[in-house]
Amino acid sequence: MRFSSVSSPAALLSTAALSLLSLVSATRQISSNSLLDCSNNASPGFTATLFDVVFTPDDDTLTYNINADSTITGNVTFQIQAEAYGITVFNKTINPCQDADLVALCPLNPGQIPINSSSVFSQSVVSQIPWIAYTFPDLDGTIKVYLLNTTTGAEIACVQANLSNGQTVDQAAVSWVLAVIAGLALVVSAITSGLGHSNTAAHIAANTLSLFGFFQAQAMIGMTGVHMPPMAEAWTQNFQWSMGIVSIGFMQSVCTWYQMATGGTPSTVLTDADTQSVNVQKRSLGFAEKLARRGLDAFDYVEKRAATDATGSSSSVIDVYGIDRVGFRSNVEPTNIFLTGLGFFVAFVVIVAVCVALFKGFCELAVKAGWLKSDRFEDFRNGWKIVLKGILFRLILIGYPQMAILCLWELTVRDSAAEVVLALFYFVAMSLALLWAALKVVRIARRSVQLHSNPAYILYSDPAALNKWGFLYVQFRATAYYFIFPVLLYILLKAIFVAFAQSAPIPQTIGFVIIEAVFLIAVSILRPWMDKKTNTFNIAIAVINFINVIFLLMFTGVFNQPYIVTGIMGVIFSFYNAVFSLVLILMVIVTSVIAIFSKNPDTRYQPMRDDRGSFIKSQNNLNTELDALGATARGDMRMKARDLDDDSDSFSSGSMGRQQYDASGIPLPPSTSASARNVPQYEPPHSPIDPSQPFIPSAGAPRHGPPSTGYSDYSGNGYTDNGYGGARNGSPAPRGNYAQYNGSGNLSNQDTSYRPQANAGPWQRGAGYDH
Repeated sequence: MRFSSVSSPAALLSTAALSLLSLVSATRQISSNSLLDCSNNASPGFTATLFDVVFTPDDDTLTYNINADSTITGNVTFQIQAEAYGITVFNKTINPCQDADLVALCPLNPGQIPINSSSVFSQSVVSQIPWIAYTFPDLDGTIKVYLLNTTTGAEIACVQANLSNGQTVDQAAVSWVLAVIAGLALVVSAITSGLGHSNTAAHIAANTLSLFGFFQAQAMIGMTGVHMPPMAEAWTQNFQWSMGIVSIGFMQSVCTWYQMATGGTPSTVLTDADTQSVNVQKRSLGFAEKLARRGLDAFDYVEKRAATDATGSSSSVIDVYGIDRVGFRSNVEPTNIFLTGLGFFVAFVVIVAVCVALFKGFCELAVKAGWLKSDRFEDFRNGWKIVLKGILFRLILIGYPQMAILCLWELTVRDSAAEVVLALFYFVAMSLALLWAALKVVRIARRSVQLHSNPAYILYSDPAALNKWGFLYVQFRATAYYFIFPVLLYILLKAIFVAFAQSAPIPQTIGFVIIEAVFLIAVSILRPWMDKKTNTFNIAIAVINFINVIFLLMFTGVFNQPYIVTGIMGVIFSFYNAVFSLVLILMVIVTSVIAIFSKNPDTRYQPMRDDRGSFIKSQNNLNTELDALGATARGDMRMKARDLDDDSDSFSSGSMGRQQYDASGIPLPPSTSASARNVPQYEPPHSPIDPSQPFIPSAGAPRHGPPSTGYSDYSGNGYTDNGYGGARNGSPAPRGNYAQYNGSGNLSNQDTSYRPQANAGPWQRGAGYDH
């Protein structure tokens, strides 16, 4: 297959680059939309249900729209302090009795205080704000206002607002580019497999799935309950599409309707955002303060969510963190997050299944119309149902991290009884399906070891088993077929910590550190993937994942480091993850482009040490009598009925008469070897040579071809090797007394008992032929 240009990948990367580089808006501004209490008082004296403040340095104007509640009486002085990355950059004291714009606050009286006005600052004040505050993405800045008693100077109240300059690394274009690249790489893998380049297809698929897993690991960090620096939080938001959290208008309407129809009460956080403060938590408190307040925060949030569900509004500021924070930033209501992820996963599975069926129909139509050659995608057209089954299993594996987290989390929030039932069903069903498939692989591999001393033999020579279960082991070397169990356990443990420890960020992060450390040590020692390049690719991902959770532990404030350290670490976190992601993406793109444009991309890869290629090709290329004889010599004819696969189209279950299929996800042409026929369990193997047309002429028959070399002499009992003094079998078929040539060239069945084949020679050992 050839394409006319490579403009599509270039266009995708250009779009992503422009999105990241064009972060500076036309209008410089600093804004805030939530007001938090920062006092140590149990009952704050000043709160705000609506807080919308914007400062534009081009006209030196501060515009504010505030609905505040006060319990303070008397004259107060406002001390305003601005911080960026923990450094104080602005400090000013204002007496409202001396400011014409704030004279309504002199004196301050209890009750509601609506403020909708603007103020103009002098240029000397504006010049104190550094220019980087307007341009650096995801500004980590806060402004604190201390209310002081004018007479005594004592602190009465404290409020804090998080600042934003409108620039962010959370770009919708970046998310779309990442999703499209991952999808196109999988499509390229399928195409190259259909064209017969199974080795290339296996490498592209393995690297693409590892890349997708890295995207999901980034998303999991964003879903934790840790209050991360703004840039780190925004960076992880770019990957939430891999968890199915994508805002689509009609889908949100359907989720809300379903929840109401099943007895749930939808939240209204997004719809009330214009009249109610919503705090997207992004800064960590001190360690001691966090331990004292975090439990109350979790209880208060559940209470506020319940109150909002019951009344449709809440009188206090809503703090969102963890999964709720991800949903809020994605414009998804907290009560719709689970159904959104579930709906996205189901829709994706259905769309892929429909596309496979449509492609099958298109291929048949194109062949009949003469648009395609009759042998084009012939394997896929003959075995598309088996291919579809393997694809569906692979989609379950890809979607398992997403569904495990959302289903387990739904059990803690219980949006409605029907959603809880759905969560239990999908989590249990997907977990059991993957566990059953993994156990199936182990059974097949162990049987292969018993029969052939090599797990690769049946794992790769049985096309039906390879197409259906290969998604669990093709990325690993044959002897590491079991490694799917550690991978599934790794995913499940991370999902448990994300879902059940939302209100406990420190234990959650410590659990992540332990999981990632154990996984990194395991993959570094075992190196279970198929070859050196793939091992390097995946171990590098494991290293970055481990470093990420170390940064996440720092973000919790457990070490009581100055906040400037946390802020700088947030910038570093985003930078090195962006660079590493770009390197992985470029590697996948380059590999995919070479696979499309190269005539034989398999030459770029060395043969696997487990010799899987020989087993695959032994089933794929048995098109001649000599190939059949080679298959017989290797012992393929000794394959008996086995109860390894429940499907009738796998010879590992004993039914070998059906069409067999290819190794990396695409079916194979029919095999001509004797191993593809039904062989009764106790019936000895038969030679593929027709007795009526003897391959070796009788002694009395005229001999054609080159003269005898003197190394062997034919007799009625078979060949006698004069050079070695041993008798050779007269046929390349497995040696035994049940079939011998007589002097007339016909087979004599003097002894029909079955005797196992002689021990394999040195050339057979190590390739799975010794048995």
